[in-house]
Amino acid sequence: MATGSINVSVENIFPLIKKFLYSDHEIFLRELISNATDATLKLKHLTSIGEASVEYGNPRIEVKIDKENKTLHVIDQGIGMTGEEVEKYINQVAFSGAEEFLEKYKDSAKDSGIIGHFGLGFYSAFMVAEKVEIITKSFKEEPAVHWICDGSPSYTIEESDKKERGTEIILHIAEDEVEFLEESKIRELLVKYNKFMPIPIKFGTKTETLPKPEDAKEEDPAPTQEVDNIINNPEPAWTKQPTDLKDEDYKSFYRELYPMQFEEPLFHIHLNVDYPFNLTGILYFPKMGQDMNIQKDKIQLYQNQVFVTDNVEGIVPEFLTMLRGVIDSPDIPLNVSRSYLQADGNVKKISSYITRKVADKLSSLFKNSREDYEKKWNDIKIVIEYGMLSEDKFFEKADKFALYPTVDNTYFTYEELMDKIKENQTDKDEKTIILYASDKDEQHSYISAAKDKGYEVLLLDSPIVSHLIQKLETSKEKISFVRVDSDHVDNLIKKEDTAISKLSDEEKEALKEDLEKVIPKEKYTVQLEAMDSNAAPFMITQPEFMRRMKEMQQTGGGGMFGMGGMPEMYNLIVNTNHELIGQIRETKTDKKKERLIKQSLDLARLSQNLLKGEELTNFVQRSFEMIK
Repeated sequence: MATGSINVSVENIFPLIKKFLYSDHEIFLRELISNATDATLKLKHLTSIGEASVEYGNPRIEVKIDKENKTLHVIDQGIGMTGEEVEKYINQVAFSGAEEFLEKYKDSAKDSGIIGHFGLGFYSAFMVAEKVEIITKSFKEEPAVHWICDGSPSYTIEESDKKERGTEIILHIAEDEVEFLEESKIRELLVKYNKFMPIPIKFGTKTETLPKPEDAKEEDPAPTQEVDNIINNPEPAWTKQPTDLKDEDYKSFYRELYPMQFEEPLFHIHLNVDYPFNLTGILYFPKMGQDMNIQKDKIQLYQNQVFVTDNVEGIVPEFLTMLRGVIDSPDIPLNVSRSYLQADGNVKKISSYITRKVADKLSSLFKNSREDYEKKWNDIKIVIEYGMLSEDKFFEKADKFALYPTVDNTYFTYEELMDKIKENQTDKDEKTIILYASDKDEQHSYISAAKDKGYEVLLLDSPIVSHLIQKLETSKEKISFVRVDSDHVDNLIKKEDTAISKLSDEEKEALKEDLEKVIPKEKYTVQLEAMDSNAAPFMITQPEFMRRMKEMQQTGGGGMFGMGGMPEMYNLIVNTNHELIGQIRETKTDKKKERLIKQSLDLARLSQNLLKGEELTNFVQRSFEMIK
């Protein structure tokens, strides 16, 4: 038996490893499985180039729990280690055998899928174990070795009688980490981190039902047998070429990723690039509707099929974090925990590539099947509009596939929209005015008034529309978005309005005085207008700028403009040609006149959803009284 001291620079390295090497102790299992995978893939590579004269076979990794002895075992059938290699790779903390292997075979092994880079993965075992053993036999014709360390810088190493090639790691689980002796916990971790590892992973057995023999009776139970329980899928869809997959394969993989998600994805995007960086993956567009708060962190990041994190911020542009799927790249730099991404030029390139790939896919879908794309628009628009708002390159590409639907469910691209509405819709600055509604029901009367004048009205109802139209107005030339209940609309519609007021200037002045006695000046600016007698007697509009700033405030953007606590200010447009206005003028008693004005104002407020609480209660009671 030989003894020695591990070559470390500080005496208390193990307490540091136990406390600070990884943020979550559960990572140890992922690291040990990754090492076992590397050992197996190294053997595969060496046999393929003729440097290992052994049969590769169908190796697997096995994880076992021994509750009685409080041990957890990770067993592989990979390359194994000689005594000299144990001294080199295990007894020097942070010496990476994977890095050395990749450097030695850098031309032939670049696509081998080998995972490890930092050399610290094995020592994560000491976060949960008070003692760790390694029993290993190399593929070379050399004796097996048995290494033991009790969590101090001292170890023992001796020959072992192990006959089979490969390595067994035995963790003697510490008293305060006994949860890692529970089958349910280990299964949970294997599924979380190793579900798509490239080598089959066995964890226990399962019962499989066999076909009944031909001579079996109907009441006879079907025979069963115990088979290895392989918990992972070594060849997930993203590792295959798009040409080898059908639409059902993508849907099946989506169900494998999200077994509790019952709705099918709308479409997928297969990522596959090997220059100037390596990246594979599949992204799915789920149905999203208007919900900006849809659960994020559904895209899983892998490194050579090893799960790293579901926080892909920085790699995937923020607007795409609402998508789902998988990204796998060995070129994403990670710290020793593989949990937090570092700022890096490659990451920026990857983010730009994903943005471009998504834009190209959307453009292709629109071009090849516009009708189907339009049907899906309401389920995907929040992502596209958010992307247009937050990513300049995506904004530039969006002209090809971003849609602007009307209240009548007609869909236009930006170019088509300009061709449709620019005639006779310019103000004195020759801007093209784009009318839109944000709520078909609440703004119905205003939509009707605009349509009666022949104007096209868009339906832009996403929660970030105020931010988006602000960007469109600053990015496009000479356009202005105006909501149908805005004060700007009145000026726009009047251009084609030929109605002449039935009132003289003196009568208008008297009417305005009557109205302003009842209508609060601090909230409403009264404007008398001559409109068609069928138009509403009272209409409330809000200054476009003020309303838009308030909306942007509510969705997180108003603060930057210093618009906090903006007052509620509205315009009250009074149609002097309406019969009711004439009735108000001719009413002799001040009390009755006041009641008619209040009732008319409240009806206008009700149509704008501005009547609430006690005011709404009073309005309802007053309405019943008037009917009675």
